[in-house]
Amino acid sequence: MDMVAVVYAVELLPKGKLHYYADNGEDIKPNDLVLVMSEFGLDVGRVMFGPRELSIEQIGTELKPIIRKLTEEDLKQHEQNLKDAAEAHEICRQKIKEHNLPMKLLYTRYMFDRSRLVFYFSSETRVDFRELVKDLARIFKTRIELRQVGVRDELKFMGGIGLCGLPVCCSRFLREFDSVTLKHAKAQQLMINTAKISGSCRRLLCCLTYEYNFYKEMLEGIPDEGETFEYEGKTCVVQAIDVFKQRVLAVSQAEDAMFYVPFSFFRGGGENGSVS
Repeated sequence: MDMVAVVYAVELLPKGKLHYYADNGEDIKPNDLVLVMSEFGLDVGRVMFGPRELSIEQIGTELKPIIRKLTEEDLKQHEQNLKDAAEAHEICRQKIKEHNLPMKLLYTRYMFDRSRLVFYFSSETRVDFRELVKDLARIFKTRIELRQVGVRDELKFMGGIGLCGLPVCCSRFLREFDSVTLKHAKAQQLMINTAKISGSCRRLLCCLTYEYNFYKEMLEGIPDEGETFEYEGKTCVVQAIDVFKQRVLAVSQAEDAMFYVPFSFFRGGGENGSVS
């Protein structure tokens, strides 16, 4: 039997990965601001859901408790941190220009106790930002952390419009990125044109994973286009596959005739043929 714990899911970065924290006995509800310990130190997060029972395997990391809900005094400190972080963001942007660094500043945040100031940035190359860090530490008198993120995370911070005409998924609801490969496009019978199946981040569309399992299940045991199979004593070639009507358009090599063969034939529903 799996061990379970009562947890709350807490958002530390806008639309970022959810972190699980243990119940501390307070009456905590979704959308409450809470004080927690993150990888950078004492931090403020927003409760997204909970309390909920999850297995230790689902949680995946060492479970820490929520320290407390923000008090009125905590909230004043948090609001001041947000204001100061916005100012620090602009100062850092100016310093990046002064040092002529090939980096794009995306987001800035203070830890709750101001023990650390974290700058998130993206870059297509490695960046030597040692002099930048010295300048920032001199200005803000606290520990400086520069965290580089990938191109998908960059779009999450910046937002944008997808090929579908809607705001990109990563800036609306997609908190973590799954691996997306060309196999996802091939399984859905899409034309392999990377320009048409790539998003604003110049990576394959995340939405290619949404229906992948459906297509994979529906096409289990179905021959690919161009493959041959025996049907009613005739050698046939697959011309096209219709997933929604669950049939294969085939052509008989001997008779040069086209006809439809139901998926059930390839799954053992037919007795007069075989797939080669």
